[in-house]
Amino acid sequence: MNVGIYIYDKAEVLDFSGPFEVFSTASRVSGSPETFNVFLVSETGNTVSARGGFNVNPNYGFLDHPSIDLLIIVGGVHTEEMRKPGVLSWIGKESRKAQIVASVCTGAFLLAEAGVLSNQKVTTHWEDIPGLREGYPQLNVLDNQRWVDEGNIITSGGISAGIDMSLHLVSKIKNKDLAEKTAKQMEFDWTTNTYKAN
Repeated sequence: MNVGIYIYDKAEVLDFSGPFEVFSTASRVSGSPETFNVFLVSETGNTVSARGGFNVNPNYGFLDHPSIDLLIIVGGVHTEEMRKPGVLSWIGKESRKAQIVASVCTGAFLLAEAGVLSNQKVTTHWEDIPGLREGYPQLNVLDNQRWVDEGNIITSGGISAGIDMSLHLVSKIKNKDLAEKTAKQMEFDWTTNTYKAN
């Protein structure tokens, strides 16, 4: 499964590095390196300066990335990204092609602005919940959730919650045993008790 993580200038570092670690570790402990092919995508493919001046070299840009089965949109200082028609168009297009779409933190704003989120139950960083409710009143924004699973759309709270969500995705896509092995390898206390659609 190809896991594409969208990053941009001032993206929150753990928003993308946490999920990247989960999927790469899951492949390693599964004994099958091709279980997940995880990569970073930026608009141009050039170096991105994430929060705190953390420079990252994406694997691909919009024009040369492989097909994406699981698309993850990360948060951070997202306001500039919301003003880029090309970015929103790419998010919408890739979301329609992907099997599963997920967001970490304020990545939910980008999914909402791109029209990917409509009336689902969602979550985001606790500090940004009022803004998401105000900007997108059609969404059912949930408090106090590490992640929210609405079938093929999963949103998570801020920063470290993206790790919990990614472990849930490993469990959802593969199995719980692999997710638990991955969490143990990472020495991470996985929070599994959160909202899932029936």
